[in-house]
Amino acid sequence: MARVLIPLPDKDFDVTEVSVPWRKLTDEGHRVVFATEIKGMKPATDPLLLTGVIFGVLGAADEAKTFYGQMCEDKEFIAPISWTELRAEDFDALLLPGGHASGMRQYLGSTTLHQFIADFWTTGRPVGAICHGVIALARAKTSDGFSVLHGVKTTCLPKYMERFAFYLTFWKLGRYYRTYPAYVEDEVRVALASAEDFHRGPVNLGKRGTAENHNATFVVEDGNYVSARWPGDAYLFAERFIARLPKVDI
Repeated sequence: MARVLIPLPDKDFDVTEVSVPWRKLTDEGHRVVFATEIKGMKPATDPLLLTGVIFGVLGAADEAKTFYGQMCEDKEFIAPISWTELRAEDFDALLLPGGHASGMRQYLGSTTLHQFIADFWTTGRPVGAICHGVIALARAKTSDGFSVLHGVKTTCLPKYMERFAFYLTFWKLGRYYRTYPAYVEDEVRVALASAEDFHRGPVNLGKRGTAENHNATFVVEDGNYVSARWPGDAYLFAERFIARLPKVDI
């Protein structure tokens, strides 16, 4: 059994990017540990992703919402540990989910988490990051001052996806889809050693993968690091991440 850490903000994380990997990891017999800034602070997802972002659409798929409901009853999720308690040696793998609403800044901008991520990266153990979660890696610096992603192949939320969602909804929701002034892709690219290390993947304007069908999905794998673009990649992302963990007899 692997002990897998998923750090989260108090609110606004993406439903699918957390609940799908959680469900798949626990089904495989692994232990998922959650961490928030304050110990025991049960986190909450972005509520618009449960109801539909606009006109009842752009939210999470029904299965991911079902998984979220199950996760909310999990004792590890109800009573997370604190970011200040985190020690790299205590975990076998690290998974960094995304989300775009303003509450995500607490997690993406935490220097405490950045230091832990940098420490964990040096262990060589599996790391997965999806969508905005790749920003946390881009901001985590090694002792030489470079991002841990320097010299690593990765993807993240592509600029065209972020821009499309923003233009589609800004008249109603303002900057809901723009977490920071800079696009996610732009910040991640700056952290890389070479432009060739960034992989955008095929253009996708809404087709999501499922547990049975990965046709519309895309992930990038580099050693023990797995990255993905958005919630529609979550099932394949979880599958490739789990493949790097020890097998469990269940």
